[in-house]
Amino acid sequence: MNPRRSAQWYGGDDRNSYIHRAWMRRGLPADAFDGRPHIAIANTASDLTPCNAHLDEVGRSVAAGIQRAGGIPHNLPVVSIGETQVRPTAMLWRNMAAMAIEEMLRANPIDGVVLLGGCDKTIPALLMGAASVDLPAVVVPGGPMLTGTFRGVPLGCGTDVWKLSEEVRAGTLSNAEFQRSESSMIRSKGHCNTMGTASTMGLLAEVLGMTLPGVAGTPAPDSRLLEAAHATGVLAVELVDAGRRPSDVMTRGSFRNAIVALAALGGSTNAVVHLLAIAGRLGVELTQDDFDTVGAGVPLLVDLLPAGRFLMDDLHRAGGLHAVLAEVRDLLDPAAITVTGRPLTDYLDTAAVYDREVIRPRAEPLQPHAGIAVLYGNLAPGGAVVKPAAASPHLLRHRGPAVVFDSVEDLNARLDDPDLDVTADSVLVLRGCGPKGYPGMPEVSNMPLPAKLLEQGVRDMVRICDGRMSGTAYGTVVLHVVPEAAAGGPLAKVRTGDMIILDIASRRLDADVPADEWAAREPSPEAAKAYAAPLRGWERLYVDTVGQADTGADCDFLLGASGDQVSRESH
Repeated sequence: MNPRRSAQWYGGDDRNSYIHRAWMRRGLPADAFDGRPHIAIANTASDLTPCNAHLDEVGRSVAAGIQRAGGIPHNLPVVSIGETQVRPTAMLWRNMAAMAIEEMLRANPIDGVVLLGGCDKTIPALLMGAASVDLPAVVVPGGPMLTGTFRGVPLGCGTDVWKLSEEVRAGTLSNAEFQRSESSMIRSKGHCNTMGTASTMGLLAEVLGMTLPGVAGTPAPDSRLLEAAHATGVLAVELVDAGRRPSDVMTRGSFRNAIVALAALGGSTNAVVHLLAIAGRLGVELTQDDFDTVGAGVPLLVDLLPAGRFLMDDLHRAGGLHAVLAEVRDLLDPAAITVTGRPLTDYLDTAAVYDREVIRPRAEPLQPHAGIAVLYGNLAPGGAVVKPAAASPHLLRHRGPAVVFDSVEDLNARLDDPDLDVTADSVLVLRGCGPKGYPGMPEVSNMPLPAKLLEQGVRDMVRICDGRMSGTAYGTVVLHVVPEAAAGGPLAKVRTGDMIILDIASRRLDADVPADEWAAREPSPEAAKAYAAPLRGWERLYVDTVGQADTGADCDFLLGASGDQVSRESH
C-alpha cells in the first residue's frame, strides 16, 4: 500500500499532528487516522447553480461508497458557477474556480478526490484544478434533466429558448405564450437536456477516462446515478491504493478520443476551449487544429438538439455514450485507459443501440462529416471555429457585406432598427467579446437576427464574433476568432459594407479588402471604448493574464501543474 499523503498531517505524536487530528475529532474515531485514505468530495452544489443543486444528494452516495471501502469522506464545497445566473459571463470565473479547487486540494490532508460537477464550467474547472494538483481523482457528472413539454411538444433546454424568443420577435408567437412555456422548460433536477456544453463535458469526462465507465449521461433524477455515485466512492479508495493519477489517465490518446466523440455526438464548440485548457494543465500536446484534423471526417451519429431532434434522456434510453463510441471504435485509441486502469475500448464490447433514430448506424449518419472546422484568413490569422453540424447548408459557402457592431450594447441598440441596412445576405459581425475584451468571452456569438428579417421568414445568417456561443445554440456562427479585437486582432478593422467571404470547405474566413488598405487600417475607436478595463480584483488579474481561445483561454500563470506537495507546516 502506498504511503498516505494524509499521514503527513495525521501520522505523528508531535504538537502539529495533534492539532490536525484533534480539530477533526468531531465524531471521527481514533482509527480514522490510522492510515485510512481520506477522500475529498469536491462539491459544486449551490442554490445559485440550479443545475448542480442536487449534488449534495449525489455527494452523500459518494460518501457512503468511500466509507464502505474503508475510506474517510470529506465534503469540500468549492467554487460553483451558475451559467444562467452570473454576470457578465460564467467563463470569467472558470480559471478562478480551477485555481481555487487546485489550491484547496493541495492544501488539505487528503489522498484523493471525487469531483462533482454538472453545469457548463464546473466539470472543466474541476478537471483543470485536479490536473494541476494531480491527486488521484474521479468525476461524477450530475446528469441532464428530464424532458419537459409545452403544447404537447418536447422542449430542448436552451435551444428552444432561442427558438421561441425569435418567434416572438418575428410575431409568430405571442409573448404571453412564450412566458407560459417558462414553467415547462425546466422539468427536473439536472443540467440542460440538449447536447449543450454541460452534456458535452459530462460525456467527454468519461471519454477522457475520468469517470466510472457507463455513468456519463445518466439523467439526474435516475436512481442509477446514485448507485453509480456510491460505486465511484468505492473506486476513489481503489484509485488512492493504486496511485493512479489524472496524468496517468488523461493522455494525448484520451484527448484524441474526446475529439472523435465530440464529433460523433455533435457536441458543443465550448469543448474546444475546455479541452485545450485541461490539456494545458497536464502538458499534453493538443492544438486547436487537432479538432479539425482528428474530428472533421467523423460522422455525426447522435440526432440530438441543437443539431438534431431528440434530447439527452432519449440518448440514455437508446444506449448512451458507449453505444455511440462502439460505432466509431476503430477511430479510438485503444491504449487510452480510464480511472479503472482498463482501456476505454474494453467497455464497448457489450454496447448496444436500442433506438436507431436517436443513434444512427455508422453507415447511415445524420451527417457524414461533423466535428469542428477551424478557419483561417485575414479575419482570423490565429484561427476561428465553426460547427458545421449546427449550420445551414446553404451558408457553408457565402459572400456578403458586413454589418458591424462594436459591442453587445451596440448590437442591442441597433439590431431591430427598421432603418438598419441589412439583408439575408449580410454578415453580422460582433467584436469586443473575447476573453480580454468583455471580459470572459461570453456566449453572445449566436446573435439574434434583425426583427425585419425574421418577419420575412429568415431564420439563419452568417455571424462572426470573437466570443463563444451556448452549446445549446444553433446556426451558421463563426466564433472564437483569434486574436480577439481587444488583443489587436483584425476583427477590430472590419467596417460595415466590407465584403466577407466564408468558405468552410476551404477553411477560409476573409475580408475582401485590398491587402495594402487592410494593412493601413486603424482599429475601430468605438470598439476600443467598450473593451474591459477593470481596476482591481479577479477581473484585473484575468484581463492582464488570460490567453486566447486557441490555447484554451487559461491564465498564463495557471498553465501546467505544481503537484500535490506542501513543504511547510501551518503552526
